[in-house]
Amino acid sequence: QVQLVESGGGLVQAGGSLRLSCAASGRTFSSYAMGWFRQALGKEREFVACISRNGGRTYYADSVKGRFTISRDNAKNTVYLQMNSLKPEDTAVYYCAAAQGSPLRTPTSSSEYDYWGQGTQVTVSS
Repeated sequence: QVQLVESGGGLVQAGGSLRLSCAASGRTFSSYAMGWFRQALGKEREFVACISRNGGRTYYADSVKGRFTISRDNAKNTVYLQMNSLKPEDTAVYYCAAAQGSPLRTPTSSSEYDYWGQGTQVTVSS
């Protein structure tokens, strides 16, 4: 069992930056690929970024590529999402998720994830 708690959301102007954190409980954090998803009001949850168990592989949605960076610190049981050049369309609730599997796995579908955090709101004003 893994519990995930996101933090770092807030209100920012377009062009600004935020860093989201997701702290995981348990001693097996390095056994999970980690992902970030987001859900805007009235829309379906969508993939943002993911990172493999040891951090060696990452994958991004086209909409955030070049602006967002996912990273992890297995010693701190934490995954991060650095968001730069934010746009109003980035406004959403952001969720982190954990997926069991092979060391190189970088899952992009929400159905592939086993555990989810409660989400943190990110609002980008124009």
